[in-house]
Amino acid sequence: MCKVEKKERETVEMGTKPSGSGVVSTSPRSQMKLWMVRAATSLLLWTCIVQFTTLGETWGPRLLKGWPSCHSHEEEKTAVVLESKAVLAPPLQVLPPKRVYKNNGYLVVSCNGGLNQMRAAICDMVAIARYLNVTLIVPELDKTSFWADPSEFQDIFDVDHFVTSLRDEVRILKELPPKLKKRVALGKTRSMPPVSWSDISYYHLQILPLIQKYKVLHLNRTDARLANNGLPLELQKLRCRVNFSALRFTSQIEELGQRVIRLLRQNGPFLVLHLRYEMDMLAFSGCTHGCSDEEAEELTRMRYAYPWWKEKIINSDLKRKDGLCPLTPEETALTLRALDIDPNIQIYIAAGEIYGGERRTEALAKAYPKLVRKETLLDSADLRFFQNHSSQMAALDYLVSLESDIFVPTYDGNMAKVVEGHRRYLGFKKTILLDRRLLVELIDQYYNELLSWDEFSSAVKEAHAHRFGQPTERLVIPDRPKEEDYFYANPYECLQSSKELPKVAW
Repeated sequence: MCKVEKKERETVEMGTKPSGSGVVSTSPRSQMKLWMVRAATSLLLWTCIVQFTTLGETWGPRLLKGWPSCHSHEEEKTAVVLESKAVLAPPLQVLPPKRVYKNNGYLVVSCNGGLNQMRAAICDMVAIARYLNVTLIVPELDKTSFWADPSEFQDIFDVDHFVTSLRDEVRILKELPPKLKKRVALGKTRSMPPVSWSDISYYHLQILPLIQKYKVLHLNRTDARLANNGLPLELQKLRCRVNFSALRFTSQIEELGQRVIRLLRQNGPFLVLHLRYEMDMLAFSGCTHGCSDEEAEELTRMRYAYPWWKEKIINSDLKRKDGLCPLTPEETALTLRALDIDPNIQIYIAAGEIYGGERRTEALAKAYPKLVRKETLLDSADLRFFQNHSSQMAALDYLVSLESDIFVPTYDGNMAKVVEGHRRYLGFKKTILLDRRLLVELIDQYYNELLSWDEFSSAVKEAHAHRFGQPTERLVIPDRPKEEDYFYANPYECLQSSKELPKVAW
């Protein structure tokens, strides 16, 4: 390279030496030649530099081993460490491409109810925002329900994952742009609850024009506002994608949930019992079977204390016979024994405080002595950040429920339904769906000595032979959507081809 440069320099100098007359040639032709030589030289030099730089990065340590280095030994050590870290570093997250569309406005939603009621509502609202081509603001969570949980969305769910994982479907922002915030402050927006169990055409014909008119629409009370059936397949699959992928719990909740699961696994298989026998559940449903007169009066007072609980006068015995009450701990113990559940299996109780305390769980603990809860598996310090945050505590129970060998809900509330559907998605994991109406009838017959134990056990097993969460198509009742099978309990469009599933007769 140096010889070439020297030769070209001599050529340039020869071209600019004085002529015989002692005057430097300044003709246009000479100047053009001089410019061309300089340009060629510069091009050649840059080519050499680029080639040697590339070669040095790839083969430098081998080819230039004997050359003196400008770097110190400390720098070399640092380079080696950085190189090793680069090799061990996890691959960068590949985000889906942003969906480009004409934005029709902004949708603000306020969810109501407990964790799983809000979870289903969030999935519905994402699907609606996608269908209407609007920007969704990260949903607001209920803080005024019975539990009065102050948790924000980001306290329970990984908000960044939620936003980025759905960017190819819908635009999601953490908050409204400043100009629109001013519009909201001035009252130039509309707030309303959508109609329950509505078909997607309702949102296209009724809701979209309001969004286009007001720019921002606030939907409150978003639970059960989208139909179970009759929706486009892509929307049903989007509901599943949000539920099973985008709604990931925070790392703090995930890590603690996995610790509980590891502690349980150390002692073998475990069953999660969603024993829905908390005070609020009994007061709301009016189910007082097995309670003392004082307890029944306390539950009645509580029901009247909450004006939004519309049903006040309730016949507990009639409701129980209709299968509309959660099983009591005593009835649950009897049912598990009848199903031949191993008495030595660990039973993790996924619930709040059981009404009546140890007195009511005595029969269950006697039949299944390995009863545990998150509070007994973890130190109080582990749960101090979750105290008074019922939704975060429910999130821990949700994670453990998904991983259990058997899941048994004693009432078909929102958690029971959403966990059932998620376990179906994970490969139809065993979920015992109790027929409460039949069970209380059989239990009463057994207590009244109209059935022997063997007869009772055989009847319970026969009744539940096909209630283990196997593949089945949802029950569809077009004119009575509230009585249909719930989408999130059995999202069969997301599981396998519906042609492979048996039809359910009505």
